[in-house]
Amino acid sequence: MSDYDKALDARGLNCPLPILRTKKALTDLSPGQVLQIVATDPGAIKDFQAFAVQTGNELIASHEGNGEFVFLLRKKPHQ
Repeated sequence: MSDYDKALDARGLNCPLPILRTKKALTDLSPGQVLQIVATDPGAIKDFQAFAVQTGNELIASHEGNGEFVFLLRKKPHQ
């Protein structure tokens, strides 16, 4: 079993596309569900940190490996 409910592949996309795709993907999730995003844009780290603060969604994990950045974002309640 994975630790996320839906996965988003944002590899090869540059800002602001990973964030825009994330916003769209979150609309399909219920509050409390987790979205995994995989991106290759180094700017995504700051983008997702800011996105979490601005939207109230919780950035529960992020890590980098092999030129990819993986984020786990929990949808806020009552979005």
